[in-house]
Amino acid sequence: MFLSHVWGLLFHPEEEWQAIRKEHCTVTRCYCSHVLLLAAIPAVAGYIGTTQVGWQVTARELHRLTPDSALQIAILFYITMLVAVFTVGKMIHWMGQTYGSKQSLPQCIALAAYTATPLFLIGIMLLYPLLWLNLLLGLPALGHTVYLLYTGVPVMMGVPKERGFLFASAVLAVGLVMLVGVLAVTVILWGAGIGPVFAS
Repeated sequence: MFLSHVWGLLFHPEEEWQAIRKEHCTVTRCYCSHVLLLAAIPAVAGYIGTTQVGWQVTARELHRLTPDSALQIAILFYITMLVAVFTVGKMIHWMGQTYGSKQSLPQCIALAAYTATPLFLIGIMLLYPLLWLNLLLGLPALGHTVYLLYTGVPVMMGVPKERGFLFASAVLAVGLVMLVGVLAVTVILWGAGIGPVFAS
């Protein structure tokens, strides 16, 4: 069922992880019922926010992107999120042997996908790209994502909580390294002239 676990992950995650584990979700089903839909929220909201609303750096300047430029960025952002979920899931699967877990790749990708739920949902804030508001709303969502990771790893990977804490910490480190890598590639592309085009 589409988005069947969103409510549970937000309000009673420990019980919801048990339900997710029992489903033995395939990669295709996980993506079709969860990731493809939720990852579209920040991409679409960002497109609308940057083309219709715009943002201000100073009190006088309002910046908007051209529709073509914003569409290109939104599509690349969407693809990046889809690839990131798969990559983190693959890394979880690879690291599982170190922590005594022999879960299947689909189970690991499901862990990565469902852990990202709060970040996908809070992407709606990009409709109004105001920096202080985005930070105010984004930090609690980030905190809940980390909480989901730490509660989900022991359940989904079948390891004791003590070992799960270390495992989740390693996954978090991988996620941060990936984020830095994406930011570095973005800076390189912008420096090469492949960047946003501002509307006049």
